[in-house]
Amino acid sequence: MTKLAMLVALATALAVPAWAATKTVTLSVPGMTCAACPITVKQALSRVDGVQKAEVSFEKLEAVVTFDDAKTDVAALTKATENAGYPSTVKP
Repeated sequence: MTKLAMLVALATALAVPAWAATKTVTLSVPGMTCAACPITVKQALSRVDGVQKAEVSFEKLEAVVTFDDAKTDVAALTKATENAGYPSTVKP
């Protein structure tokens, strides 16, 4: 019985990481009108659970976000920027 319990525990431990994946998305944020705007956008994105990294460029009017797709999704990211006053869309 102990071997069975160990196998179940091992299978569970190995299966959980298989569900999660790190993804990166580029968001177009056209509403940024000054050099201070990216600070607000980055803070909003960084507060989303699962966001690992957010790089925001005023020059390109975009945000490149790396996130754990088991904890968040693109809709939550765009909602965060919208709530901060900067609506965004996914760049193709």
